[in-house]
Amino acid sequence: MTNPSTPPTRQRRIIVPYGTRPEIIKLAPVVRALRANGHSVITVNTGQHSDASMSGDLSLALGLDATITNTVPLDPSPRLGQIVGDALRIVAEHRPELVLALGDTDTVPAYALAAKRSSVPFVHLEAGLRSFNQRSAEELNRKIGSASASLHFAPTERSRTFLRAEGIENERIRVVGNSVIDALLATSMSPLDLNERAGVLVTAHRATNVDDPQRLARLVDLVNDLASTIGAVTFPVHPRTAQRMAQFLPGVRFHERVTLSPPLGYFSFIDQLRRALLVVTDSGGLQEEASFFGVPLVVLRGSTSRWESVENGSVRLATLDDDDGAVRAHEAAHLLTREETLRAVASIACPYGDGHTGEAVARQLADPSLDRFLILEEPSFLDGEVPW
Repeated sequence: MTNPSTPPTRQRRIIVPYGTRPEIIKLAPVVRALRANGHSVITVNTGQHSDASMSGDLSLALGLDATITNTVPLDPSPRLGQIVGDALRIVAEHRPELVLALGDTDTVPAYALAAKRSSVPFVHLEAGLRSFNQRSAEELNRKIGSASASLHFAPTERSRTFLRAEGIENERIRVVGNSVIDALLATSMSPLDLNERAGVLVTAHRATNVDDPQRLARLVDLVNDLASTIGAVTFPVHPRTAQRMAQFLPGVRFHERVTLSPPLGYFSFIDQLRRALLVVTDSGGLQEEASFFGVPLVVLRGSTSRWESVENGSVRLATLDDDDGAVRAHEAAHLLTREETLRAVASIACPYGDGHTGEAVARQLADPSLDRFLILEEPSFLDGEVPW
């Protein structure tokens, strides 16, 4: 017998696509929560990362099993075309009640388009991040997600503000935090005291930094300077970065306190992160993870989509565009590793959520009152009126 005080719920059929390491990390707790709440979830591995160290092994470790696994070409143009083609086919065949995609990879525009073609509502998770970089493919993907979405799950109030400024109705936006914090809490790894931390963690993979020989050389100089002046450097080298080093800087030498390695497994990487005094990176999501552990970052980009960390002082932006920019990156690293700065950053509360994002998303989608936002209506202007 149903308890009359229990609110009604919806158990929805949902397609959740993913294809990159950050998507796997952030979607694993969301999919787990969706299924725990009775939703039927079809997960799709788009095949964007074929390297097991970047995706496959991580999926197994985090329990994100793929209902459907695709393979795509390595070349960027046919790869994007294949992702779109697969998305169109899968959504048309399975006819879900909604498609839920995260972030800013090529998965977002592919599955947004596929959802619209099949008259299925599209829901965007990690909605509203903005870097304001007109040359950024990720920024374009985010905006396509926003333009397509019936519902926006934003990580922070600032993200809501950006969406509202673009004309998104406030009632279609839900601030739920970022599920990367859910993933971190699931590791049971906690922040460490400053006396337990040492050295620098470096990551770099963006084309703007590693596909340009001069910028890549400045990155190597920066890494060597950090090793000689701050402490031991751990540098897990992304496959793209390793290829460019071999191509542009054959025989390059690193300081003896620099440890190069292939990409680390997720749990090893997170443990390395929390043990570092400083992170130097061009990653987006790493800014959220470092914030959880109270570790400051130098972000090797001229802008970021995580402005909360810039505002609270835990992130400094710097570029490798020219020698002056590289000097600023050096200076930022040394400023952030002063004892007073390290202590200040360690005391800042993480602004990216409370670790219950997956539960919040599952609960929101179970709410029947959201049905009105998930209906794709065809308007009628037969009375002669025009919009606005």
